[in-house]
Amino acid sequence: MIYYDIVDFLTSNRVIAKLHTMKQVLRIIVLIILVCFPLSCGAEKEVAFSGRTMGTTYHIKVVTGYFKPTSGLQEKIDARLEAINQSMSTYIQDSEISRFNRFSDVDKSFVVSDDFFHVFQKAQQLYTLTEGAWDGTIKPLVDLWGFGKPERLERIPADNTIQDLLKTVGFKRIQISGERAIQKMHSAITLDFASIAKGYAVDQVSGALKAEGIMNFIVEIGGEVFAAGVRKDGNKWRVGVNVPDKGAALQDLYRVAQLSNLAMATSGDYRNYFERDGVMYSHIIDPRTGYPIQNKVAGVTIIAPGCTMADGLATAIVVMGKEKGMALIEQLSSVEGLIIVRDPEGNLRDFPSSGFATLSE
Repeated sequence: MIYYDIVDFLTSNRVIAKLHTMKQVLRIIVLIILVCFPLSCGAEKEVAFSGRTMGTTYHIKVVTGYFKPTSGLQEKIDARLEAINQSMSTYIQDSEISRFNRFSDVDKSFVVSDDFFHVFQKAQQLYTLTEGAWDGTIKPLVDLWGFGKPERLERIPADNTIQDLLKTVGFKRIQISGERAIQKMHSAITLDFASIAKGYAVDQVSGALKAEGIMNFIVEIGGEVFAAGVRKDGNKWRVGVNVPDKGAALQDLYRVAQLSNLAMATSGDYRNYFERDGVMYSHIIDPRTGYPIQNKVAGVTIIAPGCTMADGLATAIVVMGKEKGMALIEQLSSVEGLIIVRDPEGNLRDFPSSGFATLSE
């Protein structure tokens, strides 16, 4: 520490000779220790780092002791994110989920990693909780509508094609068959965890930071967030809700939430869509009908204890609509939400849950 060098200087023979008494030396030493001790033990710093993962970006801020080392922390986080992406990315040919999607033997189980199994269990829970409004087997329908490929087709499929494809959709057609093992009930069934994988990654990175002894931080991956503790100034973390409109810039905020030890996720129809004959077709498909949503819900923000659940619920409630969606939010303890809809004139109207106001400004 820096004050040791100062103390050595002050206690050198040459300096002591100039001091009247040893008592003066001791007083100066004590004074220096009292001044420097807070700097070495109590002061905090904020460290920010960012990167890319899952086809998007991540941003992290941590508040930690001034002299606590953070070197190597980003490398650990990147390694964790790489493992999750290798498990759940449908864009990686040899990923775990891609290999499962090619697996067509309905008589055999497919053994998966801990990450995959934990997400699958959350997916089952969401599917049941939302009565099928969230469904991790929806990828064939997303592809059919042209939203699952880099080159968007912007076409309206024939109704009979949609009905045929619905026969290969349904999360109930995959079951847990053993410890870390799942089994298809239909050979053509496929999985896509895109609407909860980022939330899971946020939760996992948050857990990794806590394991490092860091209790005040914020993690954001592709817009999904978990905020722990407080900022450097002692206040809660402030997270904006983007205006759910196709013309809105990323910095245009509709509402700001104040978070501490809570996750927040948002979903909406305003970023990925196409229009035909004045009708907007969103990338959010209702897995029960096979068609893009047409319920006037522009965006949903969910605040919950964990980001995996918040991520999935935000998507599901866009599908469910305002009435059923809000009923579900109010039914769930420790979950709050904001549903924003377009009125017939195209204006935005918001409907917060009973406790949302206490978390926003």
